[in-house]
Amino acid sequence: MFNLILFGPPGSGKGTQSEKLTTKYGLKHLSTGDLLRSEIAQHTALGLEAKKIMDKGHLVPDEVVIGMICTALETYPDTKGFLFDGFPRTDKQAEALDKLLELKKTTISVMVALTVSEEELVKRLAKRGETSGRSDDTNEGVIRARIAEYNSKTAAVADYYKSFDKVVMVKGEGSVEEIFNALCKEIDSRII
Repeated sequence: MFNLILFGPPGSGKGTQSEKLTTKYGLKHLSTGDLLRSEIAQHTALGLEAKKIMDKGHLVPDEVVIGMICTALETYPDTKGFLFDGFPRTDKQAEALDKLLELKKTTISVMVALTVSEEELVKRLAKRGETSGRSDDTNEGVIRARIAEYNSKTAAVADYYKSFDKVVMVKGEGSVEEIFNALCKEIDSRII
């Protein structure tokens, strides 16, 4: 099983590239953001609580996210692998994911991290906010808070996976195809 983490700050293009990568490599896309937005759209108790947290630019609690991932892994036992998008976001989540995958007799194959300047991220998210209906993309202050949250907490996850020599940095600026080709080059060199 080939398990990939596509990593990067909000607005780095993870969603766009995830779609292309899952199609090319036959992976199951697991986006915690999509799972959470689905809960919000359905007005579940989890969704309403998550919306309050996300609207402030904060991360949803680990136990909630890890539970959703466990359920998703069990739902697709015969997949070629998973592409994790937006998860893990903390060292604690990374450790929990590794333990969960170990129980499933698999592991993370590689973390590919998209690097994008802060100003480009703000520009992309504000533009997305004009059409997405996502309240966390419409306010520059909230956007910058999300980026700061990523930089202060989430970026440490890359350090965790670097200790296992599983991190590759890819420039997330340029055309969608240029970024996709750079990602594929890194993934192709690691697929067994």
